[in-house]
Amino acid sequence: MPKTVLLVTTVGWPSVPRYAAGFAAAGCRVEAFAPPGAPVAQSRYVARHHAYEPFLPLQSLRRAVEDSAPGLLVACDDRAVTHLLKLHESGGAIADLIARSLGDVMAYGGMMSRAACLSAMKDMGVRVPDTFAAVDDRELDAALDRIGFPAVVKSDGSWGGEGVIVANDRAAAQAAFRKLSLPPSRLRSLVRSLRRRDAHFLIDAIRPQTRAISVQRYVEGTPAASAFAAWRGEVVGLIAYDVLVADATIGPPNVIRRVDCPEMEAATRAAAKRFGLSGLHGLDFIRDRDGKVHLLEINPRGTQGGTLAFGPGRDLPAALANAAFGNVAGMRRAIANDTVVLFPRQWRNDPTSDWLKRGHHDVPWDDPAVLRAALGVSGR
Repeated sequence: MPKTVLLVTTVGWPSVPRYAAGFAAAGCRVEAFAPPGAPVAQSRYVARHHAYEPFLPLQSLRRAVEDSAPGLLVACDDRAVTHLLKLHESGGAIADLIARSLGDVMAYGGMMSRAACLSAMKDMGVRVPDTFAAVDDRELDAALDRIGFPAVVKSDGSWGGEGVIVANDRAAAQAAFRKLSLPPSRLRSLVRSLRRRDAHFLIDAIRPQTRAISVQRYVEGTPAASAFAAWRGEVVGLIAYDVLVADATIGPPNVIRRVDCPEMEAATRAAAKRFGLSGLHGLDFIRDRDGKVHLLEINPRGTQGGTLAFGPGRDLPAALANAAFGNVAGMRRAIANDTVVLFPRQWRNDPTSDWLKRGHHDVPWDDPAVLRAALGVSGR
C-alpha cells in the first residue's frame, strides 16, 4: 500500500496545510486536491497540487485520484465529503479506496442529517438536546411547541456557523426556517460570488437547492468539541477541548484548551462505532452550567482542532497514518501548553487579548508560504 495521502478540499481553510504537515511528519507523501488559491496548494509539505474545478468537481476529483494513486483520501470539508460519496457511486477501484478512507459510506447519509444523526446517537446512550426535522410550517410549529424558546434552527450541509440561527420567539423561528430552507435569490448568489470570489455561489445561482431543516432545543453553556481519527469504527487518536474564545456566538474557535473529558471521549467512540467511521472527524458539544456535555452535531471531516499535535494518541495525522499504513516514521513535536491560540483569528480579532500571552500560538512558522498566505502577504 503506497504511503501517499491525498487531502481533498474545496475551500481555502488554513487548517488543511497543518494536516499536510502532520502527515508529512508521519512519513507520508502528501498531495492535495484543492482550489488553486488555497493555502494548502502553497505548502512546502505538499508534493503535488491537483486543481479542484467547481464546475467539474467529480471529473477533476477522479483525475486527481488517478494521477496521485493514493493509499488514503482525507476529506477536509463537508462539500469534499459529498463529492467523494458521489464519486463512490461510480464503483470500481476508486469506490474501494473511498470506502477504505471514509469507512461505511452507506452510513454517511444518516450521519450528515442533523436530526437523524442525533437520534442515532441518543440510541447509543449519548446525551443530546431534543432535535426534530421540520419539512414545513406545521412540523416547525410542532417542534417549537415541544422544545420552547430559545430554539436553534439549523440547515443540513452548512458549516462554520453558517446555516445556524438562534430564535427567541416563534416569529423569529419562522423567519429563520424560510431563510435557511429556501435557496437564496439568484441575484444574491451572483453578488456573493463576485464579492467572495467563490464560484460555488455562482453554481447556487444556476442550480439553486433547498436544504433540510432541523430544530434543536437550546442548551445554555459554552462550546466544546472532540477531534478524532478513526479506523474501521474504532478511535485511534482523540483530542477533546473546550472552546475559550469563538468567532462570534456560533462561529469557529479562536482559543481552545485541551481537556480530559470521559463524556466526550465516550460519545466520540460511540459515534465512530455507530457509523463505522474511518478517517478524520469531529464532534461539537455544549458544556452546560453543571459541566455536562451535550452532543450538538458530527462533522464528517477533519476539523481545525484535529490539526494540533499533543503527542502520541493525540496527533491525529500520525494516528491515522499508523492505522492505514503502519510503521509511522515519526510525528510532530508535542505542544506543551494545553491552551492554544489558533492563528490568525484571535490575533486579528483582538491583538491586545490576554490569551496571546498565555497560550501556545499555532503559527505555521515551518511553512513560510502558508504563513504569508494567512497574513495576506505576497511573496516569491
